[in-house]
Amino acid sequence: MATTTTHQISSSSFDKLREQHYNATVVSVNRIHEMLMRIRIHSDEGRFEYQPGQYTVLALGAWEDRFDHPTEIEDEATLNKLIKRAYSISCPLLNEQHELVTCQDCVDLEFYITLVPRPDHESPKRPPLTPRLFALRKGDRLNMSHHVVGSYTLDPVGPEDNVIFAGTGTGEAPHNAMAAELLKRGHQGKIASMTCVRYRQDAGYLSEQAILNERYENYRYQLYTTREAENMDQSRPDFVGKQYLQDIIRPENFEREFGWHADPQKTHVFLCGNPDMIGIPRKGEDGELEYPPNPGMVELLVSQGFTLDQPKNPGNIHFEKYW
Repeated sequence: MATTTTHQISSSSFDKLREQHYNATVVSVNRIHEMLMRIRIHSDEGRFEYQPGQYTVLALGAWEDRFDHPTEIEDEATLNKLIKRAYSISCPLLNEQHELVTCQDCVDLEFYITLVPRPDHESPKRPPLTPRLFALRKGDRLNMSHHVVGSYTLDPVGPEDNVIFAGTGTGEAPHNAMAAELLKRGHQGKIASMTCVRYRQDAGYLSEQAILNERYENYRYQLYTTREAENMDQSRPDFVGKQYLQDIIRPENFEREFGWHADPQKTHVFLCGNPDMIGIPRKGEDGELEYPPNPGMVELLVSQGFTLDQPKNPGNIHFEKYW
């Protein structure tokens, strides 16, 4: 069957579909680089009520062009489909006056999104969402679910508990929202936030985090990389090797990096990002947890005396599967 591009179909058809499906507007787009962006979106219904750490769904019509090339479709039935994906809600951390802000201080919702490229085997009937999101500009319209959900929240954290946030890439998003909330509350425990990326340019909140590091004595953000020159070139005097969070969480390394001991009796750990980093276990036939071959954060933390938070069995290791 011959394919056509969306440009060959009446633009009035697209306008009707947008009017039918879209309920939110892009307020701003901050392209960190060509593969990473922070985007703020305003719902037609105004402010959302939700807890830091939760997520909602963004969607665009299959009729929308990708940022890299026109969309090809095989039949017009594809056009009335929305392409959907869940995203954790992030937080700008600071306003224009460099004052701390939480999610509840913002009418708009901020999302931290990395580009998922088109695989060679992709079917035009099920195109990915992110190349379309990366084509958005200020004032563009899209669909945003009004239903914000998720149990990855600060509910189990007491006012004097220590908290560790560990994320890879855009898995930092919910941690920004939760950290800002704790700081705004005047949280009394220590807060460590660590993020692992390939390159420093892949960290979209560095300037804000540097200010928070200086301003709050009980807060420390640390960025770790795996592909910078000092990670790869052993001849460099500053060579450190690839810095994975699984290494940083080991007690001697964590204490060196953050200056305090992560006591399992009074510390909660939140994990979001690459499943290999998290090391999500499954229950065996005997009911015991079975871990992946390469130790992830969950297994390493359990070996230190932490317990996995499970339905009907609360613990202090909490994880969110970001993809």
